[in-house]
Formats: sequence, structure tokens, C-alpha cells
Amino acid sequence: LGGGNPGTMVECTTIEEVGSTGVGAMTLAFLIFIVSTVVFVFKANNGGETRKYYYCTSYICGFAAISYLGMLSGQGWLATTGCRQFFYARYIDYAITTNITILLLGLLSGASTELIAGAVGADLAWIGAAFLGSVSVVSEVKWLWFFITIGALIIVSHHIVVLFKASAEAKGGEVAQLYNKLAWLTFLCYICYPVVWLFSEGFASFSISFEVCAYALLDVASKVGLSFMVMSANDVIAAGGEGTEFVKGAPCGGRPPSVVDAIPRGLPRARRPQRIIIDAPWRGVDGG
Repeated sequence: LGGGNPGTMVECTTIEEVGSTGVGAMTLAFLIFIVSTVVFVFKANNGGETRKYYYCTSYICGFAAISYLGMLSGQGWLATTGCRQFFYARYIDYAITTNITILLLGLLSGASTELIAGAVGADLAWIGAAFLGSVSVVSEVKWLWFFITIGALIIVSHHIVVLFKASAEAKGGEVAQLYNKLAWLTFLCYICYPVVWLFSEGFASFSISFEVCAYALLDVASKVGLSFMVMSANDVIAAGGEGTEFVKGAPCGGRPPSVVDAIPRGLPRARRPQRIIIDAPWRGVDGG
């Protein structure tokens, strides 16, 4: 990565930049994201009922790949207080990909539009506050933004771990189990981001290369890891993962049977089992 950048915020004779280890981590992350994007685009074109989920995973990995390509090309950074290299391209990526992740989890759980919108709003506040804290010159202002970041992240986590989860559990079955795994993976990764921020953009204790490696690891886990977990559960998602719905028919003519339609929700019509007629004890008007 080169030296001078037209977006530099402060005058520095030397800038602490990412080293070879950090560049290697970004290169590996970029390759993982670009390969994953190709895989998910292919799945989206052949996904059938699960296509919308693969659209989400394609864009999650695709935007992340674009971000890492920009950083590898020496773009998307500026020098902050302390003459440290700060990759703002990362925050543009997060503002897009974390919200697509929330949309993916919301769709999978069956959460309402209002809940998804609430989580997206809190997520934008989280990313925006983290960015403003990173570029703040005044220490007091920096830490004010950090606490706003934590507050917004708590709201996002509450939506993912509590509110969305309740919607998934209402669906029941294997979808609820899948969502529980995805939610905890996302939650654990998300709460690690402020920790990395604290010792990099915050206290500047981490070297730029260590910071880049830590963020790359979290990015791959929260984006690629989650996306492949969704892909591995393709059949569960396609089936809807719900229990069997029983619909009783009304008595009709002669000695009426009890009519039961066993229809697993989420299955294509062609795969649904036929109506089952079960004779049930019935007492007519004459008591026979």
C-alpha cells in the first residue's frame, strides 16, 4: 500500500501503515469473499424457493470483496489522529453488508417488516457512530461516539437474539434450530467488533496489521461462515421447517368421515401429501 493519500485528515511526516502480514490477511479475505460470491450467485440462479436468501448472501460477500479490493489497491483510507492509517472503506462495507445480514435473518425467522426496519435503523446508528468515533480528533467526542455505538449495538443484538428469535420459534421445527445457530454466530461476531475498535481506533494499542487481521477474521466468520450455514440448510429452508397443519373437514352426507389434510407448510404443491380420509366414530340422529 502506498503512502500519500488525497483524503489525509492530518499532516504527518510518517504514517503507520499496514504491513505485509496485514496485506496477506486482506488478500486471503478478498479471495475467500470473491469465491464465495461466485458460489452464491450460482446458487441464486438455481435456488428456486430459496433464491431470496442466496441473493442476500451474494451481496453480503460481493460488497465485502469490493471493500477488500479497494483496500488492497491503496484506496479507501486516510490518516487519523496519531498518524495511523484508517480504512474508512471498511465502514462503507459494514453499512451495507450488516444490514443485508439483518434482512437475511429477518426473512429466515419470519420477522415482521417493522422489526426488520427497527434493527436496520439501529445498525446504521451503530456503524455511523463507530465511523465518527474513529475520525474524531477530540478525545471526549471519540468516546461519546463509542458509547453511542455500544447502545446501538445492544438494540441490534436484542432484535437478533430476542425479537427475531421469537418469530423463528413461532415457526418451529428445524428452521427455529437453524436460526438459533445463525443468531448466536452473528451476535458473537458483532460484539467482538467494538473490542477490536477499542484497541485499534480507540486506544491505538494494536498495530495496523494486527487490526486488519482481526477485522478480516471477524468479517469472514460473520459473512462467509453465516452464508455457508444458510446454504448447508437449503432443504430445511425450502421445506419451511414447520410442523404439520391439520385441517378438519365438515361432516357431509351419510356416515361422515373426519377429514384431515396433512399439509407440511412451505412444501411445493407437487410435494404435498394427498388428503387422508380417516373414519371416525359418529353417532347419527337415530343413535346408530
